[in-house]
Amino acid sequence: MECVVQGIIETQHVEALEILLQGLCGVQRERLRIHEICLKSGQHLGTVASEVRLLCDLEQAEPSWTVKHVGGAMRGAGAEQISVLVRSMVESKTSKNALRMFYTLGYKLDHELLRVGFSFNFHRGAQITVTVSSINKMLKLHATDEAVPVTPGIQMVEVTAPATAETYTEVAAAVSSFCEYLAP
Repeated sequence: MECVVQGIIETQHVEALEILLQGLCGVQRERLRIHEICLKSGQHLGTVASEVRLLCDLEQAEPSWTVKHVGGAMRGAGAEQISVLVRSMVESKTSKNALRMFYTLGYKLDHELLRVGFSFNFHRGAQITVTVSSINKMLKLHATDEAVPVTPGIQMVEVTAPATAETYTEVAAAVSSFCEYLAP
């Protein structure tokens, strides 16, 4: 599982947010450049559509691939009492041949994105990651060098933390508490 809070910020305020995060987190920022391929299941893979994302960290000397499946948000009385989205999430390292394998299984390319920005990873009641990134689309298949912004002037801010069924309330509280610094 993971706990998530998402928002947007105007690009003109990103530098001030970075300075604030540097002070709050006490760690150096990490550059972010992620090639994201979103695949949707075909008709013969069941009655419920599913979606997987293949992520390649282009900032690494040896780019590595991860496959990620994000489930639906937690529902019910417990979900209504917390200010953080809690959802199931499965993530695993994979080989560069994963795309071919998913195509063979019947998944189809839905879209691909390039996320460019920075992140902070730190511990404050939970292992928290704050990511600030612009979302870019590729005009040609896998053309990361030719990506163009989807929403010029606006960047996505995500605060995430891994959790389990036993710890999500504490993790959600830690994320919510940290996000109070970012609200203004």
